[in-house]
Amino acid sequence: MAGRRWANPRAYGVVFEDALGIKKRAFLRPHPQNEVILTAGALGSPQLMMLSGIGPALHLKSHGIHLVLDQPNVGQGMADNPMNLLYVPSPVPVEISLIQVVGIPPGQNTYIETASGLSFAYSWAQGFALFHPLCFFSFQSGKPSSLTAETMAKAIDTVHAYANTSLKGGVILEKVKGPLSSGDLKLRSRSPRDNPSVTFNYFKDPQDLRGCVEGMRSIVNMINSPSFARLRYANLPVQALVDLMLNLPVNLRPRHVSSSISLEQFCIDTVMTIWHYHGGCQVGKVVDRDYRVVGVDGLRVIDGSTFLKSPGTNPQATVMMLGR
Repeated sequence: MAGRRWANPRAYGVVFEDALGIKKRAFLRPHPQNEVILTAGALGSPQLMMLSGIGPALHLKSHGIHLVLDQPNVGQGMADNPMNLLYVPSPVPVEISLIQVVGIPPGQNTYIETASGLSFAYSWAQGFALFHPLCFFSFQSGKPSSLTAETMAKAIDTVHAYANTSLKGGVILEKVKGPLSSGDLKLRSRSPRDNPSVTFNYFKDPQDLRGCVEGMRSIVNMINSPSFARLRYANLPVQALVDLMLNLPVNLRPRHVSSSISLEQFCIDTVMTIWHYHGGCQVGKVVDRDYRVVGVDGLRVIDGSTFLKSPGTNPQATVMMLGR
């Protein structure tokens, strides 16, 4: 909610719904230092800015939204660090690891992480099919899409073909830091209940794709190293692990024959989100260095939507530090 009693539009309150769906309003007490702080995340904050009339003029007008401030950078610079991985069954129990350590290969723009544990294969196979469909994004559109029950069942069966309850294992993943590739966020409707349309443009910048190839090559070298020998099946070559990932519905992209022999195509065909979305209300474009919305008084944005890029590791600590 914004008014024009000052030189700039000024935020003076919020409209929200409680748990019962009852619409309510909360207003700031009159004081020049009082302000609204928006912290709805990289997907929510630019969406709410647009629904409040702050964003690209033509886009807002196409949805019949009253324009408060023409700000073409709202919803721009949307990015998500691409993740690719290999699942590695193990003949012996491995320690529980929930990505507490990150490997940074010298001279690369990728980070290597692992997740493993007792009977990890079984829980990962089921959790993969149940949880990931809520967060899948197609390579071109970036639009979330659910998988069918048949596809999920096939995914579980495929993993179980390599990993039953007596088999141990884990995943080794690489994440491209930054990234350089980015897209945009647009409204689907005027309802805050409708998810926006988001395009991340994974690997649009060739350097991001090169980073993925370097990261996957590091993972392959790691799996083939003597130090890893006791943690993998001798009769299960890396190629079999690659083919396993290509048979899992990790995204909605088509599979190419060359993806089993080309790391470039493998990266494109099996890219996944690592849920490190950022952009949409970036510093220097939508907010200033104090995270105040440029051109609007009494409004700040404090979350990952302000990031120009994401750190190579999980950005959770960065977001918490920013908030505090």
